[in-house]
Amino acid sequence: MQREEFVQQLWLDYIHRHPELGAMNLWPMDAPAEYLALLTLNHGPFSANALLSSLNHFGYRHVERYAMADRGLLVTLLAPPDDGPWLILGELQTGALTREPRQRLEALVEQVHPHDSRGQNLLCRGRPWPMPDWACYERLQQAHPLAAWLAVMGPRMHHAGFDCQRLGIDLNTLDRSMHHAGLAGSADRHHGVFPISALLSYRFYPTCSRRLAFADGDEHRIAMGGIALVDKCLPGNRERAAELLLPQHTRCEVA
Repeated sequence: MQREEFVQQLWLDYIHRHPELGAMNLWPMDAPAEYLALLTLNHGPFSANALLSSLNHFGYRHVERYAMADRGLLVTLLAPPDDGPWLILGELQTGALTREPRQRLEALVEQVHPHDSRGQNLLCRGRPWPMPDWACYERLQQAHPLAAWLAVMGPRMHHAGFDCQRLGIDLNTLDRSMHHAGLAGSADRHHGVFPISALLSYRFYPTCSRRLAFADGDEHRIAMGGIALVDKCLPGNRERAAELLLPQHTRCEVA
């Protein structure tokens, strides 16, 4: 698999889960995303360290690591070899969960067939373990929303972020267009997966909830991700918006 195929699979999986985004025509369809936010957990082949070998093979370069203890996340920033989207790989630390929800999540992950834990496309295959029942999902949602999201979705792309300056449209104009398209944005810098640096203006737009069938056959509507818009507060800054995305105080060195 080549990098272009990997990114295309990520994007097709994302649009398949969020068809309303694929139908939008608010900016040029060929405009690249600024970053792709991916979620996984620190378990075996799905850990960030295990996935980095494949991402390095695709040409991505590890730039920085961030620790967000309040969210139980380690986040790795990866730069592409060209002008394409950066990757923001968030890894949920299962040890951040209390005992009972951690055991529920790990029990799901341990049911992965060995065949589904190999290969370079573990982030775009979908959920590799059985669907949880609704009671399990609700318990994980209470304990940690990202744990519940991973239980249902598996390691994959959570949302895409677009840089307004690269799109050539200011944030306020795009925000109004998104609102007219039926997506209500939040400027809360803690609304998405991770907190956002004050060096960027930011909007996160949750997509429409989807009805999913859980393990016992009952169906429920849940939120599945969203889309983000960012805009550099200092237009003359030559760094990519993705490089400024995460707060500097969360940077860390991990041995």
